[in-house]
This record gives sequence, structure tokens and C-alpha cells, in this order.
Amino acid sequence: MRWKGRRGSDNVEDRRSARGPAVAGGGIIGIVIVIIVIVMGGDPAQLLQQMQQNQPAQPGAPARNDPAQDELAQMVSVVLADTEEVWDELLREDGKQYRDPKLILFRDSVRSACGFQNAATGPFYCPLDEQVYIDLSFFDDMKSQLGAPGDFAQAYVVAHEVGHHVQKILGTNERVHNRQRQVSKEEANQLSVRLELQADFYAGVWAHHAQQNWRILEEGDIEEALRAATAIGDDRLQKQSRGYVVPESFTHGTSEQRARWFMRGLKGGDVNDGDTFSIPYSQL
Repeated sequence: MRWKGRRGSDNVEDRRSARGPAVAGGGIIGIVIVIIVIVMGGDPAQLLQQMQQNQPAQPGAPARNDPAQDELAQMVSVVLADTEEVWDELLREDGKQYRDPKLILFRDSVRSACGFQNAATGPFYCPLDEQVYIDLSFFDDMKSQLGAPGDFAQAYVVAHEVGHHVQKILGTNERVHNRQRQVSKEEANQLSVRLELQADFYAGVWAHHAQQNWRILEEGDIEEALRAATAIGDDRLQKQSRGYVVPESFTHGTSEQRARWFMRGLKGGDVNDGDTFSIPYSQL
């Protein structure tokens, strides 16, 4: 992906030096554990809190940033700047105003308005403070454990989380969460899948317009993003963690769905073509 030499965002806050307590089973192993707990009907927040409490205290001195991650931080900043320009223009054309989210870089653990989170959670968006949170070590896990390397795969992850911010601005996030409180667990999971697939679509929309504006794509970039979308599909993660899948417990969509909705946004670039809520669930 062509990103070097272009401006970064002013909305990146680097908290990597403010290191919190380490959490056992971080990275993809921790993600798999959390998935299993969710599938079994447990409370992942309680599990993560217990894991945190079982860790030895960390030294009081601030941790040093890994120089190897500095380039990743720069790339993430450029991608965030691109999303700011793209979504500001697209929403303005639709008569709406875009608010730039802040992106927080952290290490091991972080406190957000959505509560305490750690690296095992993976990148996430908190609608309460309108901030995206990323532990850059997740990108190492993508490469070494998920088989999804590459800077455009990493850009897809950032753009997906920003897609959730777009949903917050448009009111989609609030409508879905209100509805989830009124339906069964299975129906609530289906609404979550619809929300996640739309965020994948929005990531594709960003890529479409970023390519038009700055010619960011290089050979193999689209394949990188598709590998990333495929790697984090519910069916693939469940198959890896427990040997079989439980479709009614899906919360993010299958590998095929995630890749297809991303490509739909990438090919068309039309925000209005990503209504994942009016389509029958079986046809997503």
C-alpha cells in the first residue's frame, strides 16, 4: 500500500508507554479463549478481570515503545487521516457532518469509556467516547497466527473500526443496541453480525475512495485485505478453537460474508449500497 510521504492524522494518541498490567493469554490465544467463553454463555468481561488479577504487578517505570512498531504507528496515522477526508466528504454530500474519532495506541491493556480492555480483545471502537483502540501487537498476530500479513490488511482493520464510528454518527449503532435489548440472544447475535458486516462494507467504501484520491493500492493489496477478512470470520475462528462451528452464536459473520461485503464496498464505493439490515439474514 502506498502511504509513505503523506500526512498523518492529528487525532492519534500514543499511550504505549503507559503500560498497564499484562494479561495472560494475550494475542490470538486470548481472543480464542474469549470466543469460547462467549459461545458457552459465559461473561468474557469477568474472565478478563480474573486474568488481570492473576498477573504479577508490573514495574512502576513506563515501558519503552518498540522501535519496530514505530513505522506501524505512522502507517496507522496516515490511514486514519485518509478515513477522515473520505468520510467527511461522503457524509457532507449526504447532508451530514462527520466528527473525527480519536485513535488510541495502547500496549497490553487500556481503560476506555466502555470499560477496561486488554490486547486479547483485539482492536475495538468505543461509541461512548468515540475512540478507536489498537494494540499494534495485534498486527503481529495477524501475520504469524492468522496468516494475514501486509499493510493493507492492517489498514482494513483500522478502516473497519472507523466504520463503526460512522455507524455511531448515523445512529445505526444506537438503534441496533436498543433493539438487541428487546430480542432473544440469537436475534441479538444476528443484529451484531449485520452491524459488523456493514462496518466491513464501510471499510471497502473507504478503500474505494482512497484509491480514487491517492492511488494507494499496489499489487496484492486487495488479496491482503481479503485474507484478513477471511481470517477473522466467526466460522474460521470457532473451527480453530473448538473444532466445529455454532452458527447461532456468530457475532461478526462468516469468512465468506466478511470478504464479500468488503469487496462490495470496494467495488461500488456507494455508502447507500451497504444496508445489511433490510436483507433477510440467510441472504447476507
